[in-house]
Amino acid sequence: MMLIEETTVPDGALPVEEFKAHLRLGSGFGHDSVQDAVLTSFLRAAVAAIEARTGKALFERAFSLTVSEWAVADAQALPVAPVSAVTGVTLIDRSGGTTPVGNDAFWLERDTHRPRVRAVAACLPVVPTAGSVSVAFTAGFGAVWADVPADLAQAVMLLAAHYYEYRDETSLSEGCMPFGVTSLIERYKPLRLGGRTT
Repeated sequence: MMLIEETTVPDGALPVEEFKAHLRLGSGFGHDSVQDAVLTSFLRAAVAAIEARTGKALFERAFSLTVSEWAVADAQALPVAPVSAVTGVTLIDRSGGTTPVGNDAFWLERDTHRPRVRAVAACLPVVPTAGSVSVAFTAGFGAVWADVPADLAQAVMLLAAHYYEYRDETSLSEGCMPFGVTSLIERYKPLRLGGRTT
């Protein structure tokens, strides 16, 4: 399985001004933007860490998932949520040739933790021998910071502030993520029941 983030979060979508206010950084001194690059990097790192822990895309963007076989004959779970659309399914043969699958062969089963591509008929199209299948999809809460749920937004601010405050720290002490952050993201973590991946 290979998950690729096809588009990235633009710097302009990150809440740099809100983060400055959260840190209570001074303003009006003529150099208000001098730290923007470092603040952006801490916000980006915090977003990435929270997305990795929760399996949720905070900002909407394009992804592709490539697998060598379907999880089960009639469904394939997607590793990121929430998914708003499956934009294409493509069969790839062993020599790299591609065959698009018609949109009438599959549908998106929306789910908080495990959205799935499901077959319209009894099963999804057969994956070529020694080949793979690629599923293109759009996932994320929305395109702008205001679309991110309030508790996840607060978790990003807390974690980015933690990174900012301890930016010179090179050793790990009491774990990598502050307690306040872990408690805020707890309900977004995917449920793990048994060994099912569908």
